[in-house]
Amino acid sequence: MFQFGLKQVTAVLVLLLGLTCHHVEGLCSMEHCTDHTRCVLSKDQRSCKCTDGYYADKCDKDADIKVTCGKDHITIRALEDFFKYHNVPLESLHLPNQSCRAEKVVIDSEAYFMSRISKHNYAACGGKPLEKNFTHILYSLRLLSDPQVNGNIIRDPVIKMDYTCVYPYTRTVSLPFPLVPFSSEMVMRVDDLDATVQLMLYTDSSYSKAYSSAPTIELRDKVYVELTVTEPADFFLLLVHECWATQFPQPNTTEGQFHNLLQNGCVKDQTVSFLNVAEAQSGRNGGSSTIRYSFDMFRFTTEPHELYLHCTVQLCEPVDHQSCTPSCSSISKREAVRAGPSQGLLSYGPIKIEMPDRTPSDVLMTVVLPVAGVWTVGFFLIIVITVAKAGNRRITHGEDD
Repeated sequence: MFQFGLKQVTAVLVLLLGLTCHHVEGLCSMEHCTDHTRCVLSKDQRSCKCTDGYYADKCDKDADIKVTCGKDHITIRALEDFFKYHNVPLESLHLPNQSCRAEKVVIDSEAYFMSRISKHNYAACGGKPLEKNFTHILYSLRLLSDPQVNGNIIRDPVIKMDYTCVYPYTRTVSLPFPLVPFSSEMVMRVDDLDATVQLMLYTDSSYSKAYSSAPTIELRDKVYVELTVTEPADFFLLLVHECWATQFPQPNTTEGQFHNLLQNGCVKDQTVSFLNVAEAQSGRNGGSSTIRYSFDMFRFTTEPHELYLHCTVQLCEPVDHQSCTPSCSSISKREAVRAGPSQGLLSYGPIKIEMPDRTPSDVLMTVVLPVAGVWTVGFFLIIVITVAKAGNRRITHGEDD
Protein backbone atom coordinates (compact mmCIF):
# COMPACT_ATOMS: atom_id res chain seq x y z
CA MET A 1 0.00 0.00 0.00
CA PHE A 2 1.35 3.43 -0.92
CA GLN A 3 0.40 6.46 1.10
CA PHE A 4 0.78 10.08 0.04
CA GLY A 5 0.16 12.92 2.49
CA LEU A 6 -0.99 16.37 1.45
CA LYS A 7 2.29 17.98 2.45
CA GLN A 8 4.21 15.46 0.34
CA VAL A 9 2.02 16.08 -2.72
CA THR A 10 2.50 19.82 -2.52
CA ALA A 11 6.26 19.41 -2.50
CA VAL A 12 6.08 16.98 -5.41
CA LEU A 13 4.04 19.39 -7.52
CA VAL A 14 6.77 21.98 -7.33
CA LEU A 15 9.24 19.38 -8.51
CA LEU A 16 6.96 18.18 -11.29
CA LEU A 17 6.96 21.57 -12.96
CA GLY A 18 10.46 20.74 -14.12
CA LEU A 19 10.06 16.97 -14.53
CA THR A 20 6.76 16.70 -16.39
CA CYS A 21 7.17 16.43 -20.15
CA HIS A 22 4.63 17.71 -22.67
CA HIS A 23 5.63 16.79 -26.21
CA VAL A 24 3.44 18.17 -28.99
CA GLU A 25 4.13 17.57 -32.63
CA GLY A 26 3.17 20.73 -34.53
CA LEU A 27 4.74 23.28 -36.90
CA CYS A 28 4.76 27.04 -36.72
CA SER A 29 5.23 29.70 -39.42
CA MET A 30 8.89 30.35 -40.27
CA GLU A 31 8.50 34.09 -40.59
CA HIS A 32 7.16 34.40 -37.08
CA CYS A 33 9.75 32.18 -35.36
CA THR A 34 11.65 34.96 -33.61
CA ASP A 35 11.21 34.17 -29.92
CA HIS A 36 13.31 31.05 -29.34
CA THR A 37 11.76 30.47 -25.93
CA ARG A 38 8.51 29.70 -27.74
CA CYS A 39 9.65 28.59 -31.18
CA VAL A 40 12.60 26.43 -32.27
CA LEU A 41 14.05 26.23 -35.81
CA SER A 42 15.05 22.92 -37.34
CA LYS A 43 18.70 22.12 -38.08
CA ASP A 44 18.28 22.88 -41.76
CA GLN A 45 16.54 26.17 -40.89
CA ARG A 46 13.60 25.23 -43.16
CA SER A 47 10.98 24.53 -40.54
CA CYS A 48 10.16 25.38 -36.96
CA LYS A 49 8.31 24.01 -33.99
CA CYS A 50 6.50 25.58 -31.08
CA THR A 51 8.15 24.73 -27.80
CA ASP A 52 6.27 22.70 -25.25
CA GLY A 53 3.13 24.42 -24.06
CA TYR A 54 2.80 26.99 -26.87
CA TYR A 55 0.82 26.96 -30.13
CA ALA A 56 -0.59 29.09 -33.00
CA ASP A 57 1.16 30.47 -36.09
CA LYS A 58 3.30 32.78 -34.00
CA CYS A 59 3.68 30.35 -31.07
CA ASP A 60 2.33 33.14 -28.91
CA LYS A 61 -0.53 31.28 -27.27
CA ASP A 62 -0.07 29.39 -24.03
CA ALA A 63 -1.91 26.06 -23.96
CA ASP A 64 -2.05 26.25 -20.15
CA ILE A 65 -1.09 22.59 -19.86
CA LYS A 66 -1.19 21.46 -16.26
CA VAL A 67 -0.49 18.14 -14.58
CA THR A 68 -1.92 17.50 -11.12
CA CYS A 69 -0.52 14.69 -9.00
CA GLY A 70 -3.12 14.19 -6.30
CA LYS A 71 -3.23 11.88 -3.35
CA ASP A 72 -5.24 9.28 -5.25
CA HIS A 73 -5.46 10.58 -8.83
CA ILE A 74 -3.39 11.91 -11.74
CA THR A 75 -4.78 14.61 -14.03
CA ILE A 76 -3.64 16.41 -17.18
CA ARG A 77 -5.50 19.25 -18.86
CA ALA A 78 -5.02 21.82 -21.62
CA LEU A 79 -7.12 24.57 -23.19
CA GLU A 80 -9.81 23.43 -25.63
CA ASP A 81 -8.55 26.06 -28.09
CA PHE A 82 -5.16 24.33 -28.20
CA PHE A 83 -6.75 21.12 -29.45
CA LYS A 84 -9.03 22.98 -31.87
CA TYR A 85 -6.01 24.67 -33.41
CA HIS A 86 -4.60 21.22 -34.18
CA ASN A 87 -8.00 19.93 -35.38
CA VAL A 88 -8.20 17.40 -32.56
CA PRO A 89 -11.77 16.70 -31.42
CA LEU A 90 -12.51 15.66 -27.84
CA GLU A 91 -13.71 12.19 -28.86
CA SER A 92 -10.28 11.35 -30.33
CA LEU A 93 -8.34 12.00 -27.08
CA HIS A 94 -7.51 9.04 -24.87
CA LEU A 95 -4.81 7.29 -22.85
CA PRO A 96 -3.02 4.21 -24.28
CA ASN A 97 -6.11 2.21 -23.37
CA GLN A 98 -8.72 3.85 -25.59
CA SER A 99 -11.48 3.20 -23.09
CA CYS A 100 -9.88 5.84 -20.82
CA ARG A 101 -11.20 8.92 -22.63
CA ALA A 102 -10.75 12.64 -22.00
CA GLU A 103 -13.59 14.94 -20.99
CA LYS A 104 -14.45 18.61 -21.33
CA VAL A 105 -14.50 20.79 -18.21
CA VAL A 106 -14.94 24.51 -17.60
CA ILE A 107 -12.69 26.16 -15.04
CA ASP A 108 -12.97 29.90 -14.35
CA SER A 109 -14.96 30.38 -17.58
CA GLU A 110 -12.24 28.64 -19.63
CA ALA A 111 -12.94 25.38 -21.47
CA TYR A 112 -10.39 22.57 -21.07
CA PHE A 113 -9.97 19.03 -22.32
CA MET A 114 -8.94 16.90 -19.36
CA SER A 115 -7.91 13.33 -18.59
CA ARG A 116 -8.22 12.21 -14.98
CA ILE A 117 -7.61 8.71 -13.65
CA SER A 118 -7.36 7.22 -10.20
CA LYS A 119 -4.12 5.71 -9.03
CA HIS A 120 -5.85 2.32 -8.91
CA ASN A 121 -6.72 2.52 -12.64
CA TYR A 122 -3.19 3.48 -13.64
CA ALA A 123 -2.22 0.08 -15.05
CA ALA A 124 -5.64 -0.55 -16.62
CA CYS A 125 -5.45 2.72 -18.57
CA GLY A 126 -2.07 1.84 -20.05
CA GLY A 127 0.33 3.43 -17.60
CA LYS A 128 3.96 2.53 -18.10
CA PRO A 129 5.59 0.09 -15.64
CA LEU A 130 6.23 1.85 -12.35
CA GLU A 131 9.78 3.08 -11.85
CA LYS A 132 11.02 2.93 -8.27
CA ASN A 133 14.17 3.70 -6.40
CA PHE A 134 14.84 3.94 -2.68
CA THR A 135 13.30 7.39 -2.37
CA HIS A 136 10.68 7.92 -5.09
CA ILE A 137 8.14 6.20 -7.32
CA LEU A 138 7.30 7.39 -10.85
CA TYR A 139 3.93 7.17 -12.64
CA SER A 140 4.23 7.82 -16.41
CA LEU A 141 1.31 8.21 -18.82
CA ARG A 142 0.64 9.36 -22.37
CA LEU A 143 -2.37 11.32 -23.65
CA LEU A 144 -2.70 10.98 -27.42
CA SER A 145 -5.13 11.60 -30.22
CA ASP A 146 -6.33 9.37 -33.02
CA PRO A 147 -5.21 10.34 -36.55
CA GLN A 148 -7.77 12.43 -38.41
CA VAL A 149 -8.27 10.55 -41.66
CA ASN A 150 -9.51 12.44 -44.71
CA GLY A 151 -10.15 9.94 -47.47
CA ASN A 152 -6.92 8.04 -47.65
CA ILE A 153 -4.65 10.74 -46.25
CA ILE A 154 -3.81 12.28 -42.89
CA ARG A 155 -2.86 15.93 -42.84
CA ASP A 156 -3.15 17.06 -39.21
CA PRO A 157 -0.48 16.11 -36.69
CA VAL A 158 -1.15 13.57 -33.96
CA ILE A 159 -0.99 15.00 -30.45
CA LYS A 160 1.15 13.11 -27.92
CA MET A 161 1.60 14.31 -24.37
CA ASP A 162 3.92 12.32 -22.10
CA TYR A 163 3.66 13.23 -18.44
CA THR A 164 5.12 11.88 -15.22
CA CYS A 165 4.23 12.14 -11.57
CA VAL A 166 6.98 11.64 -9.01
CA TYR A 167 5.95 10.69 -5.47
CA PRO A 168 8.01 10.07 -2.35
CA TYR A 169 8.19 6.31 -1.83
CA THR A 170 6.30 5.77 1.42
CA ARG A 171 5.24 2.27 2.36
CA THR A 172 2.63 1.37 4.90
CA VAL A 173 3.51 -2.10 6.09
CA SER A 174 0.82 -4.79 6.10
CA LEU A 175 2.08 -7.77 8.07
CA PRO A 176 1.23 -11.29 6.85
CA PHE A 177 0.40 -12.16 10.47
CA PRO A 178 -0.91 -10.12 13.43
CA LEU A 179 1.64 -8.26 15.50
CA VAL A 180 2.00 -10.35 18.65
CA PRO A 181 4.22 -10.01 21.75
CA PHE A 182 6.84 -12.48 20.46
CA SER A 183 7.86 -10.22 17.55
CA SER A 184 8.41 -6.50 17.18
CA GLU A 185 8.37 -4.34 14.05
CA MET A 186 8.41 -0.60 13.53
CA VAL A 187 8.62 1.92 10.68
CA MET A 188 11.29 4.62 10.84
CA ARG A 189 11.53 7.69 8.61
CA VAL A 190 14.88 8.79 7.19
CA ASP A 191 14.45 11.90 5.05
CA ASP A 192 11.69 10.94 2.57
CA LEU A 193 12.17 7.21 2.91
CA ASP A 194 10.38 4.91 5.33
CA ALA A 195 12.35 1.94 6.66
CA THR A 196 10.98 -1.07 8.50
CA VAL A 197 13.06 -2.57 11.32
CA GLN A 198 12.26 -5.92 12.93
CA LEU A 199 13.34 -7.51 16.22
CA MET A 200 13.06 -11.29 16.65
CA LEU A 201 14.49 -14.10 18.79
CA TYR A 202 15.70 -17.39 17.32
CA THR A 203 15.98 -20.88 18.72
CA ASP A 204 19.69 -21.43 17.97
CA SER A 205 22.85 -19.94 16.45
CA SER A 206 21.83 -20.88 12.89
CA TYR A 207 19.11 -18.19 12.98
CA SER A 208 16.96 -20.40 10.77
CA LYS A 209 13.90 -20.70 13.01
CA ALA A 210 12.36 -17.83 14.94
CA TYR A 211 10.21 -18.40 17.99
CA SER A 212 6.55 -18.69 17.00
CA SER A 213 5.29 -17.90 20.49
CA ALA A 214 6.59 -16.22 23.62
CA PRO A 215 9.88 -18.09 24.21
CA THR A 216 10.66 -20.05 27.35
CA ILE A 217 14.41 -20.35 27.94
CA GLU A 218 16.42 -21.98 30.72
CA LEU A 219 18.88 -20.04 32.83
CA ARG A 220 22.38 -19.74 31.31
CA ASP A 221 21.13 -20.90 27.88
CA LYS A 222 21.98 -18.62 24.96
CA VAL A 223 19.37 -16.10 23.80
CA TYR A 224 19.80 -15.35 20.06
CA VAL A 225 18.64 -11.86 19.04
CA GLU A 226 18.34 -10.45 15.51
CA LEU A 227 17.53 -6.89 14.47
CA THR A 228 17.22 -6.28 10.75
CA VAL A 229 16.04 -3.66 8.25
CA THR A 230 13.45 -5.53 6.18
CA GLU A 231 12.38 -2.58 3.97
CA PRO A 232 14.34 -1.48 2.01
CA ALA A 233 16.50 -4.57 2.26
CA ASP A 234 20.31 -4.30 2.26
CA PHE A 235 20.41 -0.51 1.96
CA PHE A 236 20.80 1.16 5.34
CA LEU A 237 23.44 0.39 7.95
CA LEU A 238 21.92 -0.52 11.30
CA LEU A 239 23.41 0.38 14.68
CA VAL A 240 21.90 -1.16 17.81
CA HIS A 241 22.41 1.70 20.21
CA GLU A 242 21.07 0.28 23.47
CA CYS A 243 19.43 -2.95 24.65
CA TRP A 244 18.15 -3.59 28.14
CA ALA A 245 15.78 -5.95 29.94
CA THR A 246 12.97 -5.04 32.30
CA GLN A 247 10.40 -6.94 34.35
CA PHE A 248 7.50 -5.07 32.73
CA PRO A 249 6.52 -4.24 29.10
CA GLN A 250 7.16 -0.49 29.41
CA PRO A 251 10.76 0.31 28.35
CA ASN A 252 11.24 3.31 30.63
CA THR A 253 9.26 2.11 33.60
CA THR A 254 10.59 2.98 37.06
CA GLU A 255 8.80 -0.06 38.45
CA GLY A 256 10.82 -3.21 39.00
CA GLN A 257 14.41 -3.93 38.01
CA PHE A 258 16.31 -3.55 34.74
CA HIS A 259 19.56 -4.92 33.35
CA ASN A 260 21.73 -3.38 30.58
CA LEU A 261 22.96 -5.61 27.75
CA LEU A 262 24.22 -2.95 25.30
CA GLN A 263 24.93 0.70 25.96
CA ASN A 264 26.04 3.33 23.43
CA GLY A 265 26.40 0.49 20.94
CA CYS A 266 28.89 -1.33 23.16
CA VAL A 267 28.77 -4.52 25.22
CA LYS A 268 27.62 -3.92 28.80
CA ASP A 269 26.82 -7.51 29.81
CA GLN A 270 29.93 -9.70 29.64
CA THR A 271 27.99 -12.59 28.10
CA VAL A 272 26.95 -10.55 25.04
CA SER A 273 28.60 -11.52 21.75
CA PHE A 274 27.97 -10.04 18.30
CA LEU A 275 27.67 -12.63 15.54
CA ASN A 276 28.62 -12.34 11.88
CA VAL A 277 25.54 -12.64 9.64
CA ALA A 278 27.34 -14.36 6.76
CA GLU A 279 29.43 -16.71 8.89
CA ALA A 280 29.10 -18.16 12.35
CA GLN A 281 31.93 -15.96 13.61
CA SER A 282 32.34 -12.89 15.76
CA GLY A 283 30.69 -9.85 14.21
CA ARG A 284 30.35 -6.15 14.97
CA ASN A 285 27.63 -3.64 15.61
CA GLY A 286 26.73 -1.15 12.85
CA GLY A 287 28.41 -2.97 9.95
CA SER A 288 25.35 -4.07 7.96
CA SER A 289 21.56 -3.91 7.77
CA THR A 290 21.24 -6.98 10.01
CA ILE A 291 22.72 -7.20 13.50
CA ARG A 292 22.84 -10.43 15.51
CA TYR A 293 23.99 -10.96 19.07
CA SER A 294 23.52 -13.44 21.88
CA PHE A 295 23.56 -13.33 25.67
CA ASP A 296 23.17 -15.83 28.51
CA MET A 297 19.66 -16.16 29.91
CA PHE A 298 19.15 -14.76 33.42
CA ARG A 299 16.35 -13.78 35.77
CA PHE A 300 15.82 -10.96 38.22
CA THR A 301 16.11 -11.59 41.94
CA THR A 302 12.53 -10.48 42.57
CA GLU A 303 9.28 -11.48 40.89
CA PRO A 304 8.10 -11.35 38.17
CA HIS A 305 10.96 -13.38 36.74
CA GLU A 306 9.98 -13.01 33.05
CA LEU A 307 11.87 -10.50 30.90
CA TYR A 308 11.01 -7.83 28.35
CA LEU A 309 13.77 -6.85 25.90
CA HIS A 310 14.02 -3.27 24.60
CA CYS A 311 16.43 -1.95 21.95
CA THR A 312 17.01 1.45 20.37
CA VAL A 313 18.36 1.42 16.82
CA GLN A 314 19.87 3.99 14.49
CA LEU A 315 19.91 3.96 10.68
CA CYS A 316 22.79 5.34 8.62
CA GLU A 317 23.20 5.82 4.87
CA PRO A 318 25.57 3.32 3.21
CA VAL A 319 28.33 5.91 2.81
CA ASP A 320 28.04 7.10 6.42
CA HIS A 321 30.00 4.36 8.19
CA GLN A 322 31.25 6.75 10.86
CA SER A 323 27.79 7.48 12.28
CA CYS A 324 27.15 3.75 12.68
CA THR A 325 30.47 2.97 14.35
CA PRO A 326 30.09 2.86 18.15
CA SER A 327 32.68 4.46 20.39
CA CYS A 328 33.28 2.10 23.29
CA SER A 329 35.94 4.09 25.16
CA SER A 330 33.49 5.46 27.70
CA ILE A 331 30.02 4.37 28.70
CA SER A 332 27.70 6.57 30.68
CA LYS A 333 24.75 5.62 32.84
CA ARG A 334 21.63 4.63 30.92
CA GLU A 335 18.95 7.27 30.89
CA ALA A 336 15.30 7.10 29.85
CA VAL A 337 15.27 6.57 26.10
CA ARG A 338 12.98 8.35 23.67
CA ALA A 339 13.22 7.62 19.97
CA GLY A 340 14.84 10.53 18.13
CA PRO A 341 14.36 11.54 14.48
CA SER A 342 16.89 8.97 13.25
CA GLN A 343 16.36 6.41 16.03
CA GLY A 344 13.65 3.89 16.74
CA LEU A 345 12.65 1.88 19.80
CA LEU A 346 11.57 -1.77 19.64
CA SER A 347 10.29 -3.95 22.49
CA TYR A 348 9.93 -7.72 22.66
CA GLY A 349 8.41 -9.99 25.24
CA PRO A 350 7.68 -11.64 27.46
CA ILE A 351 10.67 -13.99 27.59
CA LYS A 352 9.88 -16.63 30.16
CA ILE A 353 12.32 -18.53 32.37
CA GLU A 354 11.97 -22.31 32.36
CA MET A 355 11.68 -23.68 35.90
CA PRO A 356 11.68 -27.53 35.64
CA ASP A 357 9.07 -29.30 37.78
CA ARG A 358 10.37 -31.96 40.22
CA THR A 359 9.45 -35.53 39.32
CA PRO A 360 8.31 -38.11 41.96
CA SER A 361 11.74 -39.73 41.82
CA ASP A 362 13.29 -36.34 42.63
CA VAL A 363 11.03 -36.07 45.67
CA LEU A 364 11.95 -39.61 46.73
CA MET A 365 15.65 -38.81 46.47
CA THR A 366 15.46 -35.49 48.30
CA VAL A 367 12.96 -36.46 51.05
CA VAL A 368 12.60 -40.24 51.53
CA LEU A 369 16.24 -41.17 51.19
CA PRO A 370 17.54 -38.58 53.66
CA VAL A 371 14.91 -39.69 56.22
CA ALA A 372 15.79 -43.36 55.66
CA GLY A 373 19.43 -42.49 56.10
CA VAL A 374 18.75 -40.88 59.47
CA TRP A 375 16.87 -43.96 60.67
CA THR A 376 19.67 -46.25 59.46
CA VAL A 377 22.34 -44.27 61.27
CA GLY A 378 20.23 -44.12 64.40
CA PHE A 379 19.60 -47.86 64.35
CA PHE A 380 23.34 -48.51 63.88
CA LEU A 381 24.19 -46.30 66.85
CA ILE A 382 21.69 -48.16 69.04
CA ILE A 383 23.34 -51.49 68.14
CA VAL A 384 26.80 -50.08 68.88
CA ILE A 385 25.68 -48.71 72.23
CA THR A 386 23.95 -52.00 73.15
CA VAL A 387 27.04 -54.03 72.26
CA ALA A 388 29.24 -51.66 74.25
CA LYS A 389 27.02 -51.95 77.32
CA ALA A 390 26.99 -55.72 77.06
CA GLY A 391 30.79 -55.73 76.90
CA ASN A 392 31.03 -53.57 79.97
CA ARG A 393 28.80 -55.98 81.94
CA ARG A 394 31.00 -58.95 81.06
CA ILE A 395 34.09 -57.07 82.23
CA THR A 396 32.39 -56.10 85.47
CA HIS A 397 31.23 -59.70 86.22
CA GLY A 398 34.74 -61.00 85.49
CA GLU A 399 36.33 -58.67 88.01
CA ASP A 400 33.78 -59.69 90.66
CA ASP A 401 34.59 -63.39 90.24
